[in-house]
Amino acid sequence: MANTDLPPDNPPVGILDAPFDSALSDRYLVYALSTITARSLPDVRDGLKPVHRRLLWAMRLLRLDPAQGYKKSARVVGDVIGKYHPHGDQSVYDAMVRLAQDFAMRYPLVDGQGNFGNIDGDNAAAYRYTEAKLTQVAIDLMDGLDEDAVDYRPTYNGEDHEPELFPGAFPNLLANGAAGIAVGMATSIPPHNVAELYEAAILLVDQPEAEDAAVNGLVRGPDFPTGGIVVDSPAAIAETYRIGRGGFRVRARWHVEDQGRGVWNAVVTEIPYGVQKGKLIEQIAGIINEKKLPILADIRDESDSEIRVVIEPRSRTVDPQMLMESLFRLSDLESRFSLNLNVLDKTRTPRVMSLREALLAWVEHQFVILRRRSEHRLGKIADRLELLDGYLIAFLNLDRVIEIIRTEDEPKPVMIAEFGLTDRQAEAILDMRLRRLRKLEEMEIRKERDGLEKERVGLEKLLAEPAAQRRRLKKDFGRLRDRYGLDTPLGKRRTTIEEAAPAREIPMEAMIEREPITVILSQRGWIRAMKGHLDAAGIEAVKFKEGDGPLFHLTAQTTDKILLAADNGRFFTLGADKLPGGRGFGEPVRVMIDLDGQVEIVGLFRASQATKLLVVASDGRGFIVQIAETLAETRKGKTVVTPRAGAKLKVVRAVDPIADAVAVIGENRRLLVFALAELPEMARGQGVQFQRYNDGGISDAMTFVLAQGLSWTMGGDSGRTRSETDLTFWRSARGAAGRMPPNGFPRDNRF
Repeated sequence: MANTDLPPDNPPVGILDAPFDSALSDRYLVYALSTITARSLPDVRDGLKPVHRRLLWAMRLLRLDPAQGYKKSARVVGDVIGKYHPHGDQSVYDAMVRLAQDFAMRYPLVDGQGNFGNIDGDNAAAYRYTEAKLTQVAIDLMDGLDEDAVDYRPTYNGEDHEPELFPGAFPNLLANGAAGIAVGMATSIPPHNVAELYEAAILLVDQPEAEDAAVNGLVRGPDFPTGGIVVDSPAAIAETYRIGRGGFRVRARWHVEDQGRGVWNAVVTEIPYGVQKGKLIEQIAGIINEKKLPILADIRDESDSEIRVVIEPRSRTVDPQMLMESLFRLSDLESRFSLNLNVLDKTRTPRVMSLREALLAWVEHQFVILRRRSEHRLGKIADRLELLDGYLIAFLNLDRVIEIIRTEDEPKPVMIAEFGLTDRQAEAILDMRLRRLRKLEEMEIRKERDGLEKERVGLEKLLAEPAAQRRRLKKDFGRLRDRYGLDTPLGKRRTTIEEAAPAREIPMEAMIEREPITVILSQRGWIRAMKGHLDAAGIEAVKFKEGDGPLFHLTAQTTDKILLAADNGRFFTLGADKLPGGRGFGEPVRVMIDLDGQVEIVGLFRASQATKLLVVASDGRGFIVQIAETLAETRKGKTVVTPRAGAKLKVVRAVDPIADAVAVIGENRRLLVFALAELPEMARGQGVQFQRYNDGGISDAMTFVLAQGLSWTMGGDSGRTRSETDLTFWRSARGAAGRMPPNGFPRDNRF
């Protein structure tokens, strides 16, 4: 049996021994370059990717001109994938569909008949149902293909040829924009108004060294097919164009529609480019369902051939500007379109260009096209003049020519020798029909020859004089500028440039209708908001479930935030406008927040009633905290106090803004007064010791103005208040034990 083991230095024929990392790197580089240059990035000269170029070329060969009839899209796709672009039929059809969508292309290149999708995001019908032909824009883009204006290359199977790019004087890259993702790089170019591009191109024909500012002064900004408003400043737009990277903020166009009696709706008539209307409406409906925007009531799509999205406010008192500003921030009614002018230059090298560089590259390409077309025309004229000269010789010697043809077996060499004709001239004379042998024909030949001679002189002058080339290009650009002018239906600018500040974040309370309420929390944890500010008699009249009663109550506005403190040191935030109404007994507050059933509620107050809170645990340790530090965004709340083992949060009180002292009393009925300055201000923690106890813990604490003294309500039904202004006996340093309170101090040890 033969030995199949091969020595390491003698690999089989056809197998290359190479390191895996370098082999993988080389192959990935080939793939990346192929993706960049032959698939994803457009050429700066015609703004097309290969698939788009092959689509339009196939349609041209099918003679799908604007004046002709439509053909099935399946026929076009079949020709493209069979002859030029060996990729999936669906990807080719998707590319063709986009070229026909007037909401995707500022200047559509394909005229589609049938269902080619819509702005809601619905897909086009299958290619066996739709039909298509070229638009005039596509014809302008391909103008010159028959005049040797560009080079051709073999198709993938070598059976045919296709143009490497299109020569037409239509600035497609910037007019229609482009988007693509390659390996390691991408491109994103918005559409622009072609009349403005021609104005800038005419400037660059005469002044190729013109500054970016001069070009930016003529090209005001993007011109999207769906309209909208670009709200960036002119300076920001100019800087974005100068470096070729950045983005544009695009807002929907809207107006207020009066419904009578003070009722109004906001009507959106144009949406940002690239935003699907169906998804936009779903997004805003989600904002309504999730109650992210209380001032928004409803949204309706009343669109037909024109966009009409109706936005209904919660009430007639809502400010329209505030409503739309909020929607600009929360939804795609304002979106950002990025600019990354990354294209293939004339050497097929990808690079990021400024707007001026991209337009100048296209203008330089048009000079090349003009010279190639002129040289091609000169060749055609020379060929025709050669034939016409032969015809004239034949007419001058008509009798002899006829005699030679009748008598000679091989008349062509005889005529060549006798009249000094070329082979082409002799062949053309022999191919002449008898009916052309008339005097009128000779006159027409002479007239045609004179005209061609004049044209030849003009073309030679054009090729010899750069100034003549500039004049010719400006004339051609001016003609096309008039065809797509700002006063034409297709050329009219759709997107306006209006500087506006970024959408500001409007406070939630500004969106809520301000109404007075009284918040009541029961002993069993049921919460409700009664309309109006109730007095003591009103509070007493409130009914509770059997075995339940009032625990906390406070007056507030529907725009307030309500803070709830639990004895485990966590603080919870409730929107006053979201509390259940006063009908019935309310709802359990633990349904609204994540609060364990064994945890007690020790405080309820308005976030706006003070800026600081005094918080003390049952073991007498505490601190001062800013109310802003206690606000929570979620149901889980926010931990502020972290009591030591066995202790719980006991006291939560607002700090008097002018207070300078703290009074604290323990369960042992010892009163202590010390300076407020001795307490630290913290965001979270245990704090410091307020008062020392041998047994028990704190009962109550409060801040007050030392000069005004302490006051408390006397017991019984008298309702009298007693004040103690001289507190020298109870003053000491923080952490002392304290002394017995004054006579008449409440027996419950509460201030």
